[in-house]
Amino acid sequence: MSQSPMQLIRTLTMALMVFASAGAWAGTTVIHTNEAYLDEARNTPDFSIDDKLAVFRLVLDALPPTVKVYPTENYYYFWFHHNGIKYAGNIRFDAEDRDQGLVHFNYFKDFTPWQRDEADFSAVLGVKDGVKVSKAGKLSYDVSFGSKSVRFNLNDLSGVKPPPGAIGKGETYIGPVFDESGIRFFLVFHEELKIFMFILDESAPAADQYDVPPQSDRLTIGIRSGFAFYADRYADRKILVGVNQINTSVNNYFDGPFDQLPDNFIEGEALRRAILAASPEMKGGIDRFGNSPDNETRYLIAPYLQYEDVSELGVIAQCAATEKLPAYYNCFSFTGGDEGDDPPPDGGNP
Repeated sequence: MSQSPMQLIRTLTMALMVFASAGAWAGTTVIHTNEAYLDEARNTPDFSIDDKLAVFRLVLDALPPTVKVYPTENYYYFWFHHNGIKYAGNIRFDAEDRDQGLVHFNYFKDFTPWQRDEADFSAVLGVKDGVKVSKAGKLSYDVSFGSKSVRFNLNDLSGVKPPPGAIGKGETYIGPVFDESGIRFFLVFHEELKIFMFILDESAPAADQYDVPPQSDRLTIGIRSGFAFYADRYADRKILVGVNQINTSVNNYFDGPFDQLPDNFIEGEALRRAILAASPEMKGGIDRFGNSPDNETRYLIAPYLQYEDVSELGVIAQCAATEKLPAYYNCFSFTGGDEGDDPPPDGGNP
């Protein structure tokens, strides 16, 4: 089936509509149909997939005049079909260079359990490419290409503060996290144990429903996300303790909040100090965001268990039921904090 360029734009608009501005979709239930999906998958496009500017134009043209970038590492995710293949990608407003008029653009074949082609199409776009990025407000940016301009409003969580009891004694609050799953967290560093934790922000509207597994009544698992939380025995809070390995293997929206750190809200050297406390060998090798000097890798903060089966969470319940403070919190840490990068490339796609 062949579509005109205008029909193709309308098709991509349907695929992107769940990312439209909150005001446009507030209170609206969006219906997705097999018909629309098949129309997209069967479309014969009139552009080459390796033409990055053509794809960027297609994405920008499909967006409404104003959109909301929810994730706190400032990725605006999208997906589309090209010759029967689903591609996922993102437009990113990197805290380090967006004010220099640059925007990062990336897309690749959508990962599946049977396909993980890590070849991607990436570009840092700016005036040299005919792309104008202008700061329109504290956390707002206008992106123009050709005759189309879109305002990207980044997620302003500057007023979000942890409630009493969410941050324990001897812990440092790094900042608020809005994950691409729609779940909000507080990123916390335990000074004595030198471990990171993601604490569920329960002051935000619930974006999931939860089951209680047989391993412990303190464990809850998100029906939509697969995120596993443990209700802290010593504080009124829930700690993220598990992410399903199927999701991490295909790099989707539920692969965990390691790739959505609170970039816009990190105060000074707070994150770098915490990283160096956990991994002193990183001294001189990271900036204040945890990026390597060449900006190719970022220090990995993913302390939770990657579980395949719910039964694996039993080891957490057993440990937490017997350990005393402060070692108790080691029950929820499963990584040594080695330097790493987001699963390349960062698609965060469904």
